[in-house]
Amino acid sequence: MQVFFIIIGFGMFGFLGFWAWYGARPVYKVPNTFPPAWRELLQQHVHFYQNLDAKEKRRFEKSIRKFLQHVRITGIRTEVEDLDRLLVACSAVIPLFGFPNWEYSYLHEVLLYPASFDKNFSMENPEQVITGMVGNGRNMEGVMILSKHNLRQDFDNPTNKHNVGIHEFVHILDKQDGAIDGIPGELNNKQYAQPWLKLMHREMNRIRKGKSDIDEYAGTREEEFLAVASEYFFERPKLLEEKHPELYNMLRKVYHQNMARKLRKPFKKRRRVGRNSPCPCGSGEKFKNCCMKKQAA
Repeated sequence: MQVFFIIIGFGMFGFLGFWAWYGARPVYKVPNTFPPAWRELLQQHVHFYQNLDAKEKRRFEKSIRKFLQHVRITGIRTEVEDLDRLLVACSAVIPLFGFPNWEYSYLHEVLLYPASFDKNFSMENPEQVITGMVGNGRNMEGVMILSKHNLRQDFDNPTNKHNVGIHEFVHILDKQDGAIDGIPGELNNKQYAQPWLKLMHREMNRIRKGKSDIDEYAGTREEEFLAVASEYFFERPKLLEEKHPELYNMLRKVYHQNMARKLRKPFKKRRRVGRNSPCPCGSGEKFKNCCMKKQAA
């Protein structure tokens, strides 16, 4: 009996120690103003940001800061760099850019793993490759897990119709009405629910029969169809409009964004901004006469 209580004691000590560490982790302090270095990272890595005008960029940056003030981003066996924080925040902001006053209410933390993992959260020879997931249950409610490698890779290759960050944040959006069911009802008070269901099931049947260019994972469940189709919509909107015009128009109404018109310029992987380069803030000034001065100050 004494041994039993000793074991229980050590177990409780470890449990309390974990939560003491968890609660004591430093909280990231979001800068009071948007750093020029962040602006440069967005201009280098985020196609969506590259296509915004100066006014839209300021609104996008404000949303980035607001998200980072409310959601903790924690690295698991990996360092969280500014680029990682920004890409997570961009994944959250892009789907909601057509809804300036809307926020995520079911999320308080994003865990970044260095690479893919399996259902047991193991990164050592994973049984199945998972690059992102939304947690559920008592211990994982309000938590998202993303692969840092895949997050960066998807933003740097917007031609592949995939973006794991956007995929998982669409699941969070889907959950806002209480269930992850593939019906984006909360965004539009379910006004598109019935037409969406009809279109979704028709497209899923085509995917299962191998008659669609939409990723086959979209044919597994309704909630995955919404997330995968949304990736396609935000990453390759012109191609989606060409191949699936009805689906494109439905998603355009759901997200209040005409992505085929918004992404006018092709993605350009820019090198580091030079002194005489156009300032990434969109002011029209040279970098040395604009944000470079602010950064130095």
